[in-house]
Amino acid sequence: MQVAKRVLCPERLRRVSRPFSWVDVRLIREERLKGCSPTAWGLYLFWVTVADAQGLSYYSDTSVARRMGICLEAVSSGRTELIHAGLLAYEAPLVQVLALDRSETPVRRPMSSDAGILLGDVLRSLTGGAR
Repeated sequence: MQVAKRVLCPERLRRVSRPFSWVDVRLIREERLKGCSPTAWGLYLFWVTVADAQGLSYYSDTSVARRMGICLEAVSSGRTELIHAGLLAYEAPLVQVLALDRSETPVRRPMSSDAGILLGDVLRSLTGGAR
């Protein structure tokens, strides 16, 4: 089945910022993933990686679950966390990774050394501790 791609949220279309990165540094600095599970972090990284220049991905939940090594329920609950965090738009079968809207920017708080989550820890949790 051919999926007709269309931008779900044109006013939040991703743009390359300086320094260059599709993963906006404000994601960490402004704690945009605070309260999200490691699974949601992993799913965000997956969708950022596979999305096109408009932030769109049309991987099915089954495909995402298989590629991430997680169950379908984890895909659904992680996606819901990311939607509530204002990072994704979703209209089956499309997922759009959203630009970090400056108008929704939370108050910036300094991060203590134990407040962060290491990407390696997230990836290890998703792979069952494999190195």
